[in-house]
Amino acid sequence: MRSGRDLSTFDDAALVRAVAGEDVDALRCLYDRHVPWLVARLRSRCFDDALVADAVEDTFLAVWNGAHRWRGDGDVGAWIWGIGVRQLVTHLRRAGRHARPSPLPEVWTAASAEERVLDQVAFGDVGRALLRLSPELLEVVQAMVFDGLTAREAGRMLGVPEGTVKGRIRKAKAELRDALGTTTFELGDLR
Repeated sequence: MRSGRDLSTFDDAALVRAVAGEDVDALRCLYDRHVPWLVARLRSRCFDDALVADAVEDTFLAVWNGAHRWRGDGDVGAWIWGIGVRQLVTHLRRAGRHARPSPLPEVWTAASAEERVLDQVAFGDVGRALLRLSPELLEVVQAMVFDGLTAREAGRMLGVPEGTVKGRIRKAKAELRDALGTTTFELGDLR
């Protein structure tokens, strides 16, 4: 039942606190505020709209169920992103490597120079090599290279030890070097 309250003036932290108190309207407001960018970012990692939709749905279910655990010491958007990317990784693992569609979209209309550069990374030789990585390696590359996280931060976000993240990034580098036929390729070259 809708309360008729206007929650649009509430900041994200207040909304999460309200969600922790089982306020459905607060969850709806958080959803409306964050789902557009979350979908866009998850789609940049997975072109399967059904997997992205499932990940988004599970993200906000996790927000509903876990709002009482949010410590309030960080950005709510970053917290939601961490949940969202973990949900996407879970769905990719369940679907297997065959679930990822071709990396080439039917229509590409880049609106900015940044998008054109990202397009070259995503759909060029490097993009094709990235898509051949296992989901576990790809998630580490995405977290550390594209999101700029440290190994410690990536480990926290992905729920694995820092040493595992470092091992995976080394393995990803080796596989990318092999796929690209070079000994000089470094993941920093993607930045």
